[in-house]
Amino acid sequence: MDPELRLESGPRPVPTERRPTHRRRISVVAPAYNETDCVEELARRLTEIFSTLPDIDFEVFLVENGSGDDTVDKLTAITATDQRFTVLQMSRTFGCDNGMAAGMSYATGDACIIMTADLQDPPELIPTFVTLWEQGYDNVFGIVARRHGTGPIRRLNSQLYYWMLAKLSDDAVPRNVSDFRLIDRAVYETANAMPERNRFLRNLFAWTGFRSIGVVYERPERFAGTTTTQTWRLIRTAVNSLLSSSRVLLRLIPLFGMLLSGAALIGIFGLGVNFVLNGVPFPGFGTLLCVQLLTFGIVTFFLGIMAQYVGLIFDEVQGRPHFIVRRVIHDGLPIVKAAESHDA
Repeated sequence: MDPELRLESGPRPVPTERRPTHRRRISVVAPAYNETDCVEELARRLTEIFSTLPDIDFEVFLVENGSGDDTVDKLTAITATDQRFTVLQMSRTFGCDNGMAAGMSYATGDACIIMTADLQDPPELIPTFVTLWEQGYDNVFGIVARRHGTGPIRRLNSQLYYWMLAKLSDDAVPRNVSDFRLIDRAVYETANAMPERNRFLRNLFAWTGFRSIGVVYERPERFAGTTTTQTWRLIRTAVNSLLSSSRVLLRLIPLFGMLLSGAALIGIFGLGVNFVLNGVPFPGFGTLLCVQLLTFGIVTFFLGIMAQYVGLIFDEVQGRPHFIVRRVIHDGLPIVKAAESHDA
């Protein structure tokens, strides 16, 4: 059955002209963190897909993101058997988005495919992505219709997260969008030039405004192993992505302050009328104490939101690189020994 497509072109018209048919190169970027049981199968399935697209040259950047197992050894062996594969070994774990950014900074293709190494992003969708790119779409992304192998709480959290993200970003980021996508060179070069430290690539790609289309698919379970993503990391990533995608929460602070002040003024007026008519003040000491505690709690909550934004500003002011590549491995051997730090 053909995959379902969802047009996300916004104000841009649907492309009517196909891309030139000269021989093209496509880069593939796949971050890997403790994926020793998956990387060999990933390479095998990618190689099979490449053989079905003989008119396209492929290069693959496997980003080893500070793994604690023998992932880098297996990736090195893969590069020794297929020169289309290159390993970017990071100096430590820099996170999934920065791992993708590392691969994009080395990409040289006319387009770039971003996917995960655990095979929850099925390589078999790559021909569909390529076809849509050839039709003129610049940003072809996956939309997850169903997540296999995840519990109901995780699915509920995902739905809540995407709902909040859509509301805070004015629906700029499609709901249930995945990092799995094919982007044109113009898109990934634009993203490479963006200087943000707290990157949320799904929002950056949407923000660029290039012609986009979604491909709906069911996300399979991991090929092997268990997820190494900790809950606190997911929460931190979700909070950073929400804050970096919108200033709505900051705009709500003065609005809520005005509403609270208006309610207080009405309450004071009502107490004054009660005093004039009845000659006694409002007796509720406990009520006043609760209202004060509630007010302080609200103020502290909004100060916390502001503190998060200040933290993002602090990261930007520090100006540290998004990632550090310890070495590049190609044909089974390191070709860059000195560490390289990469900024925007």
